[in-house]
Amino acid sequence: MSDALVIGVLALQGDVREHLVALAAAGAVARPVRRPEELAEVDGLVIPGGESTTISKLAVLFGLMEPLRARVRDGMPVYGTCAGMIMLADKILDPRSGQETVGGIDMIVRRNAFGRQNESFEAAVDVKGVAGDPVEGVFIRAPWVESVGAGAEVLAEHGGHIVAVRQGNVLATSFHPELTGDHRVHALFADLVRARRTAESL
Repeated sequence: MSDALVIGVLALQGDVREHLVALAAAGAVARPVRRPEELAEVDGLVIPGGESTTISKLAVLFGLMEPLRARVRDGMPVYGTCAGMIMLADKILDPRSGQETVGGIDMIVRRNAFGRQNESFEAAVDVKGVAGDPVEGVFIRAPWVESVGAGAEVLAEHGGHIVAVRQGNVLATSFHPELTGDHRVHALFADLVRARRTAESL
C-alpha cells in the first residue's frame, strides 16, 4: 500500500476544482473520479456541490451509483457539500422525479431550504471537531437537515437548522468550505480517511 492518502472528488458536475485544491492543501493526493475503476483506487471521496438531481442522474449513467453505495456500506469515508449532502441523505423531503441518493447518513434533508441562488449568503459556523475560530460557511441554494436518526451526530447548526452532520465515516455540510481558502473541514475529513486506512492496515 502506498503511503500517499488518495482522496477522490466526484467529477460529474459541480465545483470539483476547488475541492481538489482544498484536499491537496490538507495533505492528500486529490484525484477527479468519473468512472467505477477510478472510484476503486481512492481511500475516500468528496461529493461536491452542484445540482443534486443532475449529479444523481449522471452517477447512474456513468455506472457509479451502485459502486458508490457499496463502498459507503463498506466504510469508505465520504464528505458531501451542499448537493453532496443531499446525495448522502437516506431520505430527501422533496425529491425530484427520478432522483436517487447514495445514502449513508440517517437524516432527512430539505433541498434549497435556505432559498434560491440570489439568496446565497455567508455565515460564521461553529463546527464540532474543527478547532479555532468558526468556519466561514458559504451557503448557495443550500439544503438543511430536517431531522437525524440516532446514529447521526450533529456537528453544526445555523439559524436553528442543522447544517453539518457526521455518521461514522460519512460527513456532510450544507455549506461550501472549499470556496473560502479555509481548509480545516477538508483537514478534518482527511483525518477521517487516514484513521480508516490505519485501522484497515492493522
